[in-house]
Amino acid sequence: MSHGTKKDRPVLRLLLIGLIFHLVYIGTVFDCYFTSPVVNGMQSYGLDRGPAKRLVLIVADGLRADLLLSKQPFPTIPGSPETVAPHLRSVVERRGAFGVSHTHVPTESRPGHVALIGGMYEDVSAVTKGWKTNPVDFDSVFNRSSHTYSFGSPDILPMFAQGATPGKVDMWMFHEDEEDFTKDATALDTWVLNHVRDLFHNASTSMALNAQMRAEKTVFFLHLLGLDTTGHSYRPFSREYMNNIQVVDNIVRQTEQSFSEFYEDSETAFVFTADHGMSRIGNHGDGDPDNTQTPLIAWGKGIRGPLPDSNPSSHDDYSAPWDLTRLLRRDVEQADVAALMSTLIGIDWPVNSVGVVPDVDHTRPGYLLDVDGGKTQAEAALVNARVLLSHYRVKHARKREHTLFYKPYPYFSDGETYLSGQMKLSEIEHLIKRQQYDDARQASSKLIKHTLEGLRYLQTYDRTLIGAIVVVAYLGWIAYGASTILVPPSSTGITSRLQAIDLVAAVTLCAFWTLFILQKSRGSFYLYIIFPVYFWHQAIRRFGSNVDQLRKLVSTTHLSGLFVRGGLVVVTLEGMVLAYTHRSIWSIGFLIMGLAWPLFFWPNEVQARNKLLHRSWTISCLATAIFPLLDVNKKESIPTVLAGGVCMLVAGFYGAVRASREWRQLPRTQRISFQRAVGVQCGLLISSMIVTASTALRLRQKLGLPLLNQIAGWTILVIASGFPFLLRIEKPTPEARITTLFLGFSVCFVILSISSEGLFYCSYATTLFVWTEVETVLRAYRHRMILKEEDNKSEVGLASTIEAYRPQADDMRIAVFFLFFVQVAFFGTGNVASISSFYLEPVYRLVPIFSPFLMATLLIIAPYIILSAFFALLNARLHLPPFSLFLVALTLTDVMTMTFFFKVTDTGSWLEIGQSISFFCVSSLLLVWSAGICAIGEILMAGTTMHVSNAKAKKEN
Repeated sequence: MSHGTKKDRPVLRLLLIGLIFHLVYIGTVFDCYFTSPVVNGMQSYGLDRGPAKRLVLIVADGLRADLLLSKQPFPTIPGSPETVAPHLRSVVERRGAFGVSHTHVPTESRPGHVALIGGMYEDVSAVTKGWKTNPVDFDSVFNRSSHTYSFGSPDILPMFAQGATPGKVDMWMFHEDEEDFTKDATALDTWVLNHVRDLFHNASTSMALNAQMRAEKTVFFLHLLGLDTTGHSYRPFSREYMNNIQVVDNIVRQTEQSFSEFYEDSETAFVFTADHGMSRIGNHGDGDPDNTQTPLIAWGKGIRGPLPDSNPSSHDDYSAPWDLTRLLRRDVEQADVAALMSTLIGIDWPVNSVGVVPDVDHTRPGYLLDVDGGKTQAEAALVNARVLLSHYRVKHARKREHTLFYKPYPYFSDGETYLSGQMKLSEIEHLIKRQQYDDARQASSKLIKHTLEGLRYLQTYDRTLIGAIVVVAYLGWIAYGASTILVPPSSTGITSRLQAIDLVAAVTLCAFWTLFILQKSRGSFYLYIIFPVYFWHQAIRRFGSNVDQLRKLVSTTHLSGLFVRGGLVVVTLEGMVLAYTHRSIWSIGFLIMGLAWPLFFWPNEVQARNKLLHRSWTISCLATAIFPLLDVNKKESIPTVLAGGVCMLVAGFYGAVRASREWRQLPRTQRISFQRAVGVQCGLLISSMIVTASTALRLRQKLGLPLLNQIAGWTILVIASGFPFLLRIEKPTPEARITTLFLGFSVCFVILSISSEGLFYCSYATTLFVWTEVETVLRAYRHRMILKEEDNKSEVGLASTIEAYRPQADDMRIAVFFLFFVQVAFFGTGNVASISSFYLEPVYRLVPIFSPFLMATLLIIAPYIILSAFFALLNARLHLPPFSLFLVALTLTDVMTMTFFFKVTDTGSWLEIGQSISFFCVSSLLLVWSAGICAIGEILMAGTTMHVSNAKAKKEN
């Protein structure tokens, strides 16, 4: 079969356009739901003086609230104490206020710190820079302080110095190489304490430093990274994590003691919290409650002491095990902490802050100590309202200037926003002067509530337009793909009808661009609108120029059968959507494919002649169906890892034997070269098993990653993975090429496996192999039936039916099967079951330093390499042009993509919000990834003798 002919060009063009479209349209969900909240031009406000002279902010990175405050939080650890953090618990019970700080997704270190210190939720464009570099400079508590002294991680501290007044933020950072996941991470925390002590020591010998540190409105920031590192390495319910909490508690106690000794006063306010929590398997990033619920404890100058619980109770099932139900629990949103800190030391609030000081609500006690009958709380509430209203005014003015037919937020629509808001502020000021503090707080609370709703209204103003463009674009892609595949190009010239279609498309595009220019819309809008206009223009043009052929096609098509097939496809795709949250559906899919499909849809003759193939297909599907049912919260099991290695050895040996049989007609020296190559690969696989077992044992003993093991692991991984691509064998059979690829990437599933991933890889590859054989047999049978009906059994007749690709009934089902296997390769093992479900333990065998993007890349490649090879083989065996089946899949799968887009939400729990966005992105990226699969498969299988198995299939039928 020839490749790269002129007849392939429309297919390749459609493929390229589809890939660009799906990649670009991933951005729509961010433009729709995650536009940057940062604007400039707001006036700053703050209290003239705060109750405290200085503030100490201590952030325990990755600390779970329940494990800090619960009684007996580690019952499975022998000898574990009833109270893990006795100092912090004594603060809660005797001296301070506490609650839960609710974080937003993504639950990562950078976004969490931006919310805590900047009072705003992360500009999502930071994700492209690894959450480390500021894409936009923003204001922060540090920038508003008289001076800030910060200690901790190089990943966090620099982003608050960048954009701040030069010289205002001093940083003491350990080297990033110290973030070694295989060593005792408590050293990172004690490093911070030691450098805080060094600062006090230096101040005792430097008058200038001493005077600077004794100034009012100073901030000290202690970033304790140890718990995050320990949690990733050993998981939160481990003895190591428990010990690290005890170290953090001791550091807090010693820090408080150091401040007391240096300042010899009680003018310091302390705030202790975490940037995010951690899941049971030692990860974070998504909206799981274990990741979004963090502790907040405040004590010292200006902060109230413990209060009895309210009625109804402030506690729930989450805090019931803490044995603190007698005390008031006061929860906050994470951005509220910046407002609280600004109030405590009397600085101007960060101008981008959207936080609400907890004391605004006069019906519930907040965190501030009432020393003047509520005046401080009322004034703080007024400042809060001023900050948010200033923010709203700037955004309102810009939106009104750039939007045609602009409608302001209804609460401020009774007049100019400035005058309307100023009148409400004046009313609050009047209430404060009359000492009606509760009424002033109530009025401020109402204004704050409406201003926040107004900010959200402006933030989401363009959402309807973006959503409409997205829906029309995806439907247009489906129509465009269907027209390209189903309707041949017209041979007629340009008619008046086609000219009218061209004119309407051009006018539509120009009209939208003009609208965007007048509204000064984001540049991405100009790009987004091109796709729906182009898709519908091309689809209508092609359908319009082939009306007679369409009528003939409709008249000769069994519409009822077509609708039934289409309905089954839609149901299957929607089932895959549900499988993103209900993993058992993947197993149900395998059961249907392995049991129901052969029984009800295979021709009787095929079943009778291919009983072994039938049984093999059923067994492989049933075996693979087991893995999605396994618990995703795995623990490291080296025996299971080694069992997977043995199975991969056996599968590789079988593949080598089968390939050698297919190669019997070739020279003996060529067969020997292949057999030697397989022997080398098996040796590498065995070596990886030995090195992995040794490395895992050393890491469990906390001896660190031995350099020799690290070098050996990388060497084996690189050589094994590159070996199939460097191997040169003349005209190998498909089985030979796939066997070398399978063995080459088997090493990945030993070194990077935590439990059953190697067994899954083996079962998955076996299922793909049998699937290829099944489809080959079925297609050969159906071609034979077609030729019988036409009474023409010549090869010429067969060639004429496939010269130009036109989809057959089975192609739609094969495309759905392909999509199913693409999804299962990602979700099947549970190792990448969600945005935060990467197991990091295996990667520590290679990379002891934190490198999340490298870790993610290493974990997801191998299954797709095998899928790419089998899919290319299937395309060739079915006599189809490259990418033809993928184009059918690409057209169908936007049913899933649109469903996920409609399911994206920014309301409800953070788990629902985070998952909805993650699923849309994963679904779209998998389409782009799938195109790469097909391209890689064609490259990998180039030069193989893929025609051999076709002849065999015909003989069997």
